[in-house]
Amino acid sequence: MTSAETAPPPPMRLRELVFGAACAAAVRAAARLGVADALDDTPMTAEDLAAAVKTEPKPLRRLLRALSCYDVFEERQDGTFAHTGMSRLLREDDPNSLRAIALWCTEPWTWDAWPRLDEAVRTGDNVVEGLYGKEFFTYLNEDAPESADVFNRAMTRSSEQSAREVAALLDLSGAKSVADIGGGQGHVVACLLDKYPSMRGSLLDLPRVVENALPRLRGGGDLADRARIVPGDVRDAIPVQADVYIIKNILEWDDESTSRTLRNVVEAGGPGTRVVVIENLVDDTPSMRFSTAMDLLLLLNVGGAKHTTDSMVGRLTAAGLKVGDIRPVNPYLHAFDCHVPA
Repeated sequence: MTSAETAPPPPMRLRELVFGAACAAAVRAAARLGVADALDDTPMTAEDLAAAVKTEPKPLRRLLRALSCYDVFEERQDGTFAHTGMSRLLREDDPNSLRAIALWCTEPWTWDAWPRLDEAVRTGDNVVEGLYGKEFFTYLNEDAPESADVFNRAMTRSSEQSAREVAALLDLSGAKSVADIGGGQGHVVACLLDKYPSMRGSLLDLPRVVENALPRLRGGGDLADRARIVPGDVRDAIPVQADVYIIKNILEWDDESTSRTLRNVVEAGGPGTRVVVIENLVDDTPSMRFSTAMDLLLLLNVGGAKHTTDSMVGRLTAAGLKVGDIRPVNPYLHAFDCHVPA
């Protein structure tokens, strides 16, 4: 572990930073090759690992040595390689797996877009439409279906993990109904219905998204009698009434889309309605490097942005919400607990 005393001097640190693409590419390669899945609790030689994942031993050793410099795998004195806390997160079967996220953040389109960051900074516009002639998600679904599948798997895994933490944080004991706005497959609403057996829940998202809602929420599922699945665009209208609205990780578009969504929620809920907004922040958070990197990626692909605490409060207030508690959900998510004034 690097400390202030052992950190490399500025010239070497800058050299390391400009080679950051090598580290990202190495993580991607290990994830695609399934190295972490092949390595179990017993350390293995590069030769045995190479046989397991069908690669050449010498290049694989070089890959593992590079990753070991970042504590992704450990190279031991006897030449074998062992797992670390980070390398285990590249296993598909790890309950906290980040394999899908690692792949998503290093998909081929990212390597096209990052070199144009200066252009995005100059203009304030996304660069993906200029690269591919299409809006980002249209491009993914029409021209890069494999990347779209990686995105869906990454978002599903991320939602599964954070939904449990959101449900544990929120006290909705006085509410009879909850609506998950732009809630994807419905992991948050499912966790809340599990926590509150008498509560009813609604899931609102685009038609192509809710078609793949959790089976538990659909006909025949164990939560189906308390769940309503509503197809629609949250930027157009919120055709759902509830005591509590949850808005998680969707207020990252342009300002107008964000404002319209919040106004729609206020209008649908009416006075006294509770609204909980959950977002990554780019200030005062332990995950600043991650959050600011995602902020730049949003600039590149959709022209969106992550929020600071003040900018989020400003948008919520402008939409007519009164902001109460602001609490961390985990190291990279914060919950803004709001209500519509009477």
